[in-house]
Amino acid sequence: MDKASVIGSVIGVACCAIVGYKASAGDWTVFWSEKGAYMVFGGTASVLFMAMPMEKLKMVPGYVKAFFISKGMQATQVIELMNTLAEKARRDGILALESECQNIKDPFLAAGMKMAIDGVEPGNIDATLRMEVLAMQDRHKAGKKFFDLIKTYSPGYGLVATLIGQIGMFSGLATAEIGHLGHMLAVAVVATMYGTVLANAVAGPMGDKLAMRSAEEILAREMMLQGILSIQSGDNPRVTLDKMLAFIPAPQRVKFRQAA
Repeated sequence: MDKASVIGSVIGVACCAIVGYKASAGDWTVFWSEKGAYMVFGGTASVLFMAMPMEKLKMVPGYVKAFFISKGMQATQVIELMNTLAEKARRDGILALESECQNIKDPFLAAGMKMAIDGVEPGNIDATLRMEVLAMQDRHKAGKKFFDLIKTYSPGYGLVATLIGQIGMFSGLATAEIGHLGHMLAVAVVATMYGTVLANAVAGPMGDKLAMRSAEEILAREMMLQGILSIQSGDNPRVTLDKMLAFIPAPQRVKFRQAA
């Protein structure tokens, strides 16, 4: 579970709840607009179906899960694991790593190590694993695109609902029915709120988090690939470690150099 995602979500909901309670004096019905909900949520859903293929939309639960749960390895974890594998390969030979592959949870790293142990050419290992990275990037782009569509179009549908509400309000000016005018004005304002909250408090942050996760995972897999090729070529564990350390900021390298 990603604590930052949970904390941020809780803070956002709490702030909205506190402000909403104070503004409405506890009468939450003032924030409900059936017409606004139809326009904003229904309209945004229509955009998603128009812009994305059905097989991508079926993966929406996975996109949401990826926001709250991070399964990827951090750069420091990759360094520690690759350093351990390099030292064992140097000491006992690369074939000794076959038993270690069963304990590696990351499927990308496990597959790469198996190819290296089996003696697959370095060029083939590099090409195969890079195709894996490209496929992963495509999947991640679909998740980011899903939230970007919501961020882009939900405020627009909120604006459409606002305009419709204003038209209804202006059409009632002739009869001067205050209740009707107030109702249509509420539709306009609440619909704008729906679109704004959906875009800026939900879709925007979730999409940005997925983009950062994608970048982190790509970095981790590039580190794994370089480590695998280094181990297969028989490099000294110190050389393998130096290649891994090139991927992280200088201040984080100190503890690894001291341990080595």
